[in-house]
Amino acid sequence: MGRMEKRLTQTQMIVIGYVLIIVTGTLLLMLPASTREGVFTSPVDALFTATSASCVTGLIIADTFQYWSVFGQCVILLLIQIGGLGFMTIGVFFAIILRRKIGLWTRGTLQESVNIMQVGGIVRLAKKIIAGTLFFEGTGALLLSWRFSKTMELGKAVYFGVFHAVSAFCNAGFDLMGENGVYSSFTTYSKDWVVNIVLMLLIIIGGIGFFVWNDISIHKFHFRKYKLHTKITLLVTVVLVFGGAALLFIFEQENTIQGRPIGEQILCSLFGSVTARTAGFNTVDTAALTDSSKILTIILMFIGGSPGSTAGGIKTTTFVVLLVYIHANLRQKHDCNVLGRRLDDGAIRKASTVMSIHLFLSVLAVLIIVTIHGIDVTDVAFEVVSAMGTVGMSTGITRELGVIAKLVLIFLMYCGRVGSMTFALSLRGHKVEAPVREPAEQIMIG
Repeated sequence: MGRMEKRLTQTQMIVIGYVLIIVTGTLLLMLPASTREGVFTSPVDALFTATSASCVTGLIIADTFQYWSVFGQCVILLLIQIGGLGFMTIGVFFAIILRRKIGLWTRGTLQESVNIMQVGGIVRLAKKIIAGTLFFEGTGALLLSWRFSKTMELGKAVYFGVFHAVSAFCNAGFDLMGENGVYSSFTTYSKDWVVNIVLMLLIIIGGIGFFVWNDISIHKFHFRKYKLHTKITLLVTVVLVFGGAALLFIFEQENTIQGRPIGEQILCSLFGSVTARTAGFNTVDTAALTDSSKILTIILMFIGGSPGSTAGGIKTTTFVVLLVYIHANLRQKHDCNVLGRRLDDGAIRKASTVMSIHLFLSVLAVLIIVTIHGIDVTDVAFEVVSAMGTVGMSTGITRELGVIAKLVLIFLMYCGRVGSMTFALSLRGHKVEAPVREPAEQIMIG
């Protein structure tokens, strides 16, 4: 480990670690044993699926149930679990079991991996992450297995329950509902309150972040005692979930939810809002959504979940920091204040950088794919933001794309999972900037 500490930065370790996981997954998925037909899968399609699973995205080039064998599905599930928790978290967990010493460099890399603000207590937090994950996924699996057992044999119901509990908690969006119709996702369960609520709760809990879990476990339901990060995360999550659901309910009244009972309409709207927060399941036909709903979904996917979680996107805190910064500037205030606290300048710079990188990569990807395929720009933007935000919702164009377009989406999914800023910083290496400042000169802005 000593040589590795000298040669690699912590961000480089994260970037390389995910590459190794993706490569391993690709090689396994290329094997004939991974497909139902017993055929080799092309390297690009195997790479796409392995990246989508490892980066907990959910975009697919073939129906998961129809194309992949049980072995292939288990490989995908394992990649989802590793990608959702972060390979460093799992590595530290095994180190604890084997009673290995966990050094400062490893702790720092774990801190960077789960995006926590301090190194202190990081190993204890890793234990909580593993324990919490087992509890939530286990509970979700039990409830889903019970529900699926009403229409399936017990063994299959348990398998389906475990697969979808892990996929939902890790915000992956992979499903095995292809047996009810290719690419159908959970459309046949649009009126099932048990399945919908369990999946939504797993998605939300997985998407609020490990730091928030820890804060809530310490302070219980005393909101005033929570850290500013936790308060922002919870408030924004509630606003986006219910605000998004209300708008989807309005936009789809004469479209995908027309003629359904009012309870099912509410359920579909809520599910659509929650799953857009980087989960990728759907209970209505995504391709059939109105343009207004597609744009709203793109916005929700772009924002995504919260830092240090299984979700992607620019993150809820980035969104709030930028709004507060804009508001402070418009009112010509020197400080950016929110909920009785002043935001650090470093947080504002980081939020601006993350937003800029995401926007730049998304616009560039849309331009490339539209130029190559000439597909409707709204559908391409939907797919691109879905990949960048590691969401997995799709209008169905992914499986029609060529090699170059697929490689573009693979790169976006990868950047979306490891973090676009983390990827950029990994290219910098150990280089330290000289403490010299250039002369200042004003330019006109706006």
